[in-house]
Amino acid sequence: MSFFKKIFSSEKKETLDKGLEKSKATFFDKLSKAVAGKSKVDDDVLDNLEEILVSSDVGVNTTLKVIERIEERVARDKYLGTEELNLILREEIAGLLSETNSGEETEYTIPKLAPQANGAKTPYVLMVVGVNGVGKTTTIGKLAYQFKKQGLKVVLGAADTFRAAAIDQLQVWADRVEVPIVKQAMGSDPASVAFDALQSGVSQDADVIIIDTAGRLHNKINLMNELTKVKRVMQKVIGDAPHDVLLVLDGSTGQNAFEQAKQFTAATEVTSLAVTKLDGTAKGGVVIGISDQFKIPVKYIGVGEGINDLQVFNKYEFVDSFFK
Repeated sequence: MSFFKKIFSSEKKETLDKGLEKSKATFFDKLSKAVAGKSKVDDDVLDNLEEILVSSDVGVNTTLKVIERIEERVARDKYLGTEELNLILREEIAGLLSETNSGEETEYTIPKLAPQANGAKTPYVLMVVGVNGVGKTTTIGKLAYQFKKQGLKVVLGAADTFRAAAIDQLQVWADRVEVPIVKQAMGSDPASVAFDALQSGVSQDADVIIIDTAGRLHNKINLMNELTKVKRVMQKVIGDAPHDVLLVLDGSTGQNAFEQAKQFTAATEVTSLAVTKLDGTAKGGVVIGISDQFKIPVKYIGVGEGINDLQVFNKYEFVDSFFK
């Protein structure tokens, strides 16, 4: 199988390798103990491998699929040495993820949209959702930086009006990246901020408008109503907005990230995912599980603190770095 070819630049690959170091070290530490004294992949090794994948936050369903694929290979090849195991893992997990039709991007891109009825350019509207503390505002700032680097004009909308800190934090990023921000006082109606941000974006001939939203998940009904209202009001300015609803998940919470993804996808229509904070944790396997389990593409992953450390998710480069 030739899933693995050089896709990322060496600098980008180095960042990814470094960001997954903790996950990889923990995984291989467990794996080397599991195969100690074994020369071939047998039932014992497969049982241990199943346990390791589950404890690495790959998730039970995805783990079972991976084990099934390896069992088929063992049956087919009759004899598989344990020293080949990580190569087989790389290939089988890449094979499994290749069945999802996403995770193949290499650069930050936005789709070309049809102009509006009056002939004006239609900005690409990205609405960002997620609970507080997952790195939502930082992700928005880093996205704004990457889009701007591509030569695109970006406008930010501070529609998380529930916390004063959220508005201030977004302002800090707007200043740092030097992009305009639309905001109102804390406690303002989020839909009203989103409406203003879209109007402002259209009048400034923006390419991308990124809207931050409140991260409360204590009550799904309230959240759903609020996000539905924000969407409805945005559509008064741009008929098909938002073009993408990006859910930000904290990768360091492992299985809790799955839970959040379930909750949010039940509360609102999520069209893409960003998994952050992978560098500070040994739970990088969660990206493999989320990518396989949710029929929603993982678009971005956070592999460090730096402004360039939010990467476009490429499943082949990810698996290559994780199991290398």
